[in-house]
This record gives sequence, C-alpha cells and structure tokens, in this order.
Amino acid sequence: MKAVHWRLAGYVRRYVFPHVVILTLAMVVLSAVHGLIPFVIKHFINALTSLKDVRGLRVVAFEILGLFLVRAAANFVKDYLSAYVGQKIVVDLRSDLNNNLQRQSLSFFNHTPTGAIMSRVLNDVAVATNGITGGAFSVVADGGSLIAVVIAAFWLDWKLSLIAMVVFPCAVIPVTKFSKRMRRMAKKAQQQLSGLAVILQETFQGNRVVKAFGMEDYERRRFDRELKRLFRIYMRVAAIKAVTGPMIEAMGAFAVVGVIWWGIASITTGARTPGEFGAFFAAMFLVYEPFKRLAKTNNTIQQSLGAAERVFGMMDAPVEVSEVPEPLDIVHGPHTIRFENVSFRYGSDWVLRQIDLEIPAGKVVALVGMSGGGKSTLADLIPRFYDVADGRITIDSTDVRKLRLASLRAEIGIVTQHTFLFNDTVRANISYGSMGRGEEEIIAAARAANAHDFISRLPNGYDTVVGELGMMLSGGERQRIAIARALLKNAPILILDEATSSLDSEAERAVQDALDRLMANRTTLVIAHRLSTVRNADRIVVISHGRVVEQGTHEELFAMGREYRKLYDLQFLAGSEAGGERQMAG
Repeated sequence: MKAVHWRLAGYVRRYVFPHVVILTLAMVVLSAVHGLIPFVIKHFINALTSLKDVRGLRVVAFEILGLFLVRAAANFVKDYLSAYVGQKIVVDLRSDLNNNLQRQSLSFFNHTPTGAIMSRVLNDVAVATNGITGGAFSVVADGGSLIAVVIAAFWLDWKLSLIAMVVFPCAVIPVTKFSKRMRRMAKKAQQQLSGLAVILQETFQGNRVVKAFGMEDYERRRFDRELKRLFRIYMRVAAIKAVTGPMIEAMGAFAVVGVIWWGIASITTGARTPGEFGAFFAAMFLVYEPFKRLAKTNNTIQQSLGAAERVFGMMDAPVEVSEVPEPLDIVHGPHTIRFENVSFRYGSDWVLRQIDLEIPAGKVVALVGMSGGGKSTLADLIPRFYDVADGRITIDSTDVRKLRLASLRAEIGIVTQHTFLFNDTVRANISYGSMGRGEEEIIAAARAANAHDFISRLPNGYDTVVGELGMMLSGGERQRIAIARALLKNAPILILDEATSSLDSEAERAVQDALDRLMANRTTLVIAHRLSTVRNADRIVVISHGRVVEQGTHEELFAMGREYRKLYDLQFLAGSEAGGERQMAG
C-alpha cells in the first residue's frame, strides 16, 4: 500500500489553489508577525527606559496595534481555511471509501460487521483528517513561527541563542520515541472503538432477541467490559500526550536560568541594553511555545496516521466482482438463463458443483431441496452478487461477466424472505430503484401487489414512514410492499427466494396472489421450502448437497418416488401432524 502520509497529501493537493495557497500565505504572515514581536518589545523597553522619548512610546503603541490586527486577520483566514479544507477532505475520503464499499460483493459484507464499516467511514475518517487540519497545517504554522522567532533571536544575540537552543536536540529524541508508541496505541484505540460499534449495532438491531432471552444485563456487562478496555487504551495515549509538554518545559527551565544568569551579568557590565535583553527573553519564550505545540501536534499526526491506515486498508479491499474493461449492455426483453457446468465455493468449501440448468424465457423454474443445499447461492450468481468459481452463467448466450453490472441488474427483480425496507415512506420504498415513476404507477403497483388497501389505512397513507427495517408493518405487509417494488421495476427476470415461507396462511394467500401477477410473462426462478407453492412451475429442480439430482414437473418427480417424493412426504407428514394437533386442541 502506498505510504499513508503521501495518500493523505494527495487529498490536500486537490485544494492547493486557491485555498491552500491563501492558507499558506496567512501562516507566513503569522510567522512574520511572531518574528517581529521581539523587535517591537526591544523598541518599547528602550523607549521606556528613556522617559523623555514619549513620541517613541506612542510609535511603539501603534506598532503593537498594527501587529495584533494583522495577527487577528491572519488567524481568522488560517482557522477558516483549515476547517474548510479539512471538511472537504472528510467529504472526499468518506465518498471514496463508500464508492469502494458499494462495489464490494456480498461476500465482503458477510465477513465484515456493519458496525465496523460504520466506524471506519465515520470515526476513522474524522480522526485521519484531524491529522491534516490539526496536524500538518499546524506544523506549517508553528514551524514557520518557530523559524521566524529563532532567526530573530539569533539576530538579536547569537550567544544567548546558543544557550537557549541547547535543549532542543535533547527534547527531539524522546518525542521521536513516543511517536511510534502513540501510533500503535492510536490504531489499537480505533480498533477497540470499532468493536464497540459492532456490539451496539448487534444489540440494538437484535433488541427483540435480547429482551426475549432476558440478556439485558449480559449485554450491559459486555459493553462495559469493552468500554473499560477502551478507557485503558485512551489513558495510555493521554499519558504520552501529557508527558510531552511538561518534559519540554522542564528542559526549557534550565535554558531560562542560564540565559538569565548570563544576561544579567552582561547588562551590569553595559554589554547589553535592557531592551536587547528583554527582547531576547521574549523571543526565547516565543520559541518554546510553538516548539511545545509541535511536539503535541506530532501526537495528533500519529493518531491520524493510525486511523488513516485503517481507512485505506478498507478502501483498498479487493473488489471480487468487477466489470471487464468494455462491458456490454443487455437488451431489455424476455431472457433465457443457462448455468453451464457451474461450481462455486465459499473459501475452501464447495457449495455448488457442476450445475447445468436452463431457465427458458417466460418460464417458471423452481428450486427445492433441504436447507443448506445451495439454492439461494445459485440464485445469487445470476445478478453477480458473487462470481462463479468454475463454468459460466449466460443470459441469451452472453456470459454475465461480460455485461455491465448496472445493465444486468436492471433486468432482474428480486423478492426474498427477509424483506428489507428503508426507514422512509411507503412511497419511497415502493419506488426504490424506479425513482422516475409517477404517483399513478406507484399506486397501480401497490394494487397489483394487494397492498393498496392496507396502505390506505395507514396514518399518512403512502407518506407513512415504515420505521427501521419496516418494523411498523407486519411480515405480510412488508412482503407485499417488496412485491410492489418489483412490479414497479417491471424487470423481465424475476428471482423469488422463499418469498412466502415466513407468513401465516392468510398472509400467504394474499402474497401468493400478488406473486402470481408478478410472475406472469417473466423468466422466473423460484426458491421454495413449501412444495405446495411450486406445484404449477414449468419445471422443478431438486438440489441436494450442491448438485442437481433430478428435475421435471411435479407429476413427473412425484412419480419417480425419489428425492422430491421424500421431500413431499416429509412435508405432508409434518402438515398432517400439525393438523392433528390443531384438531385435538380444538
């Protein structure tokens, strides 16, 4: 990976002109003002020792006023432009990181906790950018002031300057050693903070489970334990920060004593005027202030680099599903899908093996089999949520890997068992992916999905906010909104993944009726647990341990008396037992 500091510098270069240029000019002006302050003090003290020079004192007063006005203006420009450039870099970093995340396959999100991703995008980016605004820019400002004041000090008295500056090399060595430790601690703190975000995200989204199993105290203890770990890391960071300033001050005290002893002796002998000594003494204090700030700024920069490593680490995560250099656009219309000797694995575990399957245009093909057999994975390969390990998938004889992703996915509508709704209005959720559709089209899609009646009964109708994950609605209502979304998209390829498996009988009838409308004249792949929902499919394919073991119509497979018949008998037996229990309970 390219050096972290150079990558951060690349984001600064975007705003070199005019923002960074003007910012640099403001910092140069500030440095010049700090360099002039000792000379003004020299003028003031010399004029003060000669009370007859009233005019000189008045001139000094105006000099002080001018310096402070210029300093105030330069400080405003510096602070405002630092904040502006810093926030623009935050926006750019978050945007670039999000762009990479949006290109990632489902595998990435399956292996990376949501809380960790959120922490990286929000917290780590902010800390990384702080190293530029609170670090790099401060280095330029304080470094410039330090150089200007050191030049002024040597101009005023090079002998006293050598005495005063002797502590600088002694202070640099421990500060350098602290830097490496600070960077390690800062990176560890960001990792711990990310872990806290993961715990919070899981606890809040799984709040129903937490309460159902009475695990509130356990979650509190788990969170508090991680908080204590984070506290200990932060205190180590704080210790490094806290020792830097006092260490430099203690070293500086020896230099001050040496300057005072030497300076007083020279004044008594007449070698120096009080004004010269006072000006140098002021310069010495002006030198130590930016030097102390630079040492503290180094800590900020190390924290920033630690966070930036994590940001760029995620930004550089390889994209497993990518486009060819010149992708093709798929022509809208009915499509035939073929799986040709397709195999797929998660890591070293093969999930699908040598699948040969055709889904003709406008036909309905159903996948059935025991859980974990690879049915959902097979469906996920069509829109390229993952890429095949061996073989290929074609749409109208074109390998899907040669198609533009946006073009491919525009032709596919998906309804799954776990319907995801955004914390937005019903209207926004139905029109998601079809933003240009009008009100009449949205309502027509809702009617076709058997959703219009219950939507009309909501407090604000189509403008009702459904809550996080759509929790303000029932499972059947969420499912019908998802079907309305697919109807509005009007894609010629349809994937239904256990779309009715979690619903009760009444909700299932309403949803199944809507699904029948949705499947009309579309190339449809249905994944079903309940065999009753796929009896009318044009072809039923039985998947077992990642392989196609048999296929045909319901009647053909039933007559074979093999895997499909076993599944059917198991469900019939389970249904009979459940019916008997209900009859006995009645």
